[in-house]
Amino acid sequence: MGNCHTVGPNEALVVSGGCCGSDYKQYVFGGWAWAWWCISDTQRLSLEVMTILCRCENIETSEGVPLFVTGVAQVKIMTEKELLAVACEQFLGKSVQDIKNVVLQTLEGHLRSILGTLTVEQIYQDRDQFAKLVREVAAPDVGRMGIEILSFTIKDVYDKVDYLSSLGKTQTAVVQRDADIGVAEAERDAGIREAECKKEMLDVKFMADTKIADSKRAFELQKSAFSEEVNIKTAEAQLAYELQGAREQQKIRQEEIEIEVVQRKKQIAVEAQEILRTDKELIATVRCPAEAEAHRIQQIAEGEKVKQVLLAQAEAEKIRRIGEAEAAVIEAMGKAEAERMKLKAEAYQKYGDAAKMALVLEALPQIAAKISAPLTKVDEIVVLSGDNSKVTSEVNRLLAELPASVHALTGVDLSKIPLIKKATGAQV
Repeated sequence: MGNCHTVGPNEALVVSGGCCGSDYKQYVFGGWAWAWWCISDTQRLSLEVMTILCRCENIETSEGVPLFVTGVAQVKIMTEKELLAVACEQFLGKSVQDIKNVVLQTLEGHLRSILGTLTVEQIYQDRDQFAKLVREVAAPDVGRMGIEILSFTIKDVYDKVDYLSSLGKTQTAVVQRDADIGVAEAERDAGIREAECKKEMLDVKFMADTKIADSKRAFELQKSAFSEEVNIKTAEAQLAYELQGAREQQKIRQEEIEIEVVQRKKQIAVEAQEILRTDKELIATVRCPAEAEAHRIQQIAEGEKVKQVLLAQAEAEKIRRIGEAEAAVIEAMGKAEAERMKLKAEAYQKYGDAAKMALVLEALPQIAAKISAPLTKVDEIVVLSGDNSKVTSEVNRLLAELPASVHALTGVDLSKIPLIKKATGAQV
């Protein structure tokens, strides 16, 4: 008898051997197979993807630059029957790591050989082309082992002589220069475009503002027209309302006037009756007593008038008699004064200059008092002089000038008086 064996899609089952020394081999993946006991052999082979890391260190390029290159390959055993049979012949019974080592040696050999034919720039700048070349060169060799290269990529490329860094600096400078030029050109173009856009924006804005202003002006004009029409209608309505109100007020006032006329007529009639009543009452209460009182007062006034007239006549007679008496007294006094003046004139005429001199001498003290009146308000007079005092001479000079002054004022010559003549003569 035997057993039924199953495998998944990631694994291949190989059944070999059989009855009568058969060399038939059955390859199954993702299915099942029958194996006889004791006469059949079953083996399994993984069909999963294997990741292989290829490292080539210090490999010289075509220019003699030593590089360190790291690549990553994804490989798997192919499932075509003929190729699967080839893979089983070579790898059946080996582990996955053994299979990886075989493929790794093959890939590294091709990678080394290809590195020697390329320059550093070709390897570094075009890694995809380099990896594609490795796949194309290594695929036939690994294919003859029943293995398929799914992908091969260059993971890292570097050197220890700073070749790539120097190349990178030069390239970086060129790129930086081109980038600066590009940025400057882009900024220039952007500035030009921005200015053009701003100009277009301003043109559009101005056009929009103009349209808005036109629309606003049209709106304001239409609004003004509507407002004017509304105001006219409102004014007409207001005037009609006021006119109607005035008419109603006029009617009301007319009715009120008519009411007032009726009331006034009634009031006039009442007042007329009241006047008649008041008149009669006044006649009874005031007029008759007043007439009696007036007659009485008239009689009293006439008597008072006669009395006052008599009193005035008596007072006038009294004043006349007093005036006559005073006039007689004044006449007597005037006659006496005239007689006295007459006698004085006769005496003056008789005595002549001596009388005039006596009058002047009597008046001199009064004149001197009037002249010296301001000096009465002075408390003290101090006369300052030197050794040759002129006070006495000044006094004598005043005495000498006195007769001339009196003569100028009164016409009387005092120098004829013996005493004064003696005093002035001595002075002279």
